[in-house]
Amino acid sequence: MEISGEYTFDAPQDLVWAALQDPDVLSNAMPGGEGFTEVGENEFAGNLKIKVGPVQGVFKGNIKLVDVVPPDSYRMEVDGKGAPGFVKATGGLKLTPQGDKTHMAYEGSAQVGGRIASVGQRLMDTSAKSIIRQSLEGLNDYLKVQVAQRAAVTAVEEVADGEVVVAETAVPTPPIPTYKPPSQTQVAMNVAKDVATDIIPAQYWPYLIGLVFLLIIILLVAIF
Repeated sequence: MEISGEYTFDAPQDLVWAALQDPDVLSNAMPGGEGFTEVGENEFAGNLKIKVGPVQGVFKGNIKLVDVVPPDSYRMEVDGKGAPGFVKATGGLKLTPQGDKTHMAYEGSAQVGGRIASVGQRLMDTSAKSIIRQSLEGLNDYLKVQVAQRAAVTAVEEVADGEVVVAETAVPTPPIPTYKPPSQTQVAMNVAKDVATDIIPAQYWPYLIGLVFLLIIILLVAIF
């Protein structure tokens, strides 16, 4: 399975690079990620809950970063095993500053085996792309909070270094947002939506929606 793409983060390169090195950030931003810890220099271990079609389970994985060029690029080697099967992957990413934003280009390839390989190539490709998209969006949401916190700290420091500000005329500082990672239910629903959109032709969507409503009505009648 080959994967490649690009994404633009709403944060400067130094914040993006720091986030990509932080196991706690990766664990929260990556759908299904939990318990990521640093086990060696540029090496992390953790669990990843995955659901692809009817196959679901937990992978225990090891991620090793190689050819690290701070703060621009690195390559990674991934080795994961679990009840659903196994995955071995290699890939890389490159960051490019774009003013107060950062562009990331990524590419990689993966080999999978076991029950997870039985779901079919198309379903696996769509699920992988959905998980990657949600991971990047989650990381970007986290980075937006970091940018807001940095701006607030900078504003306070500028006031402290400048002249005294009269309390009555001071502009109140807006509340800083906090990052809340998506739930497993949200992730699973988004993957299912992306899979359905990719596999089911657009002209059949009205029939599918009608069928769902019909099933809901039948369920409600049976209950009440």
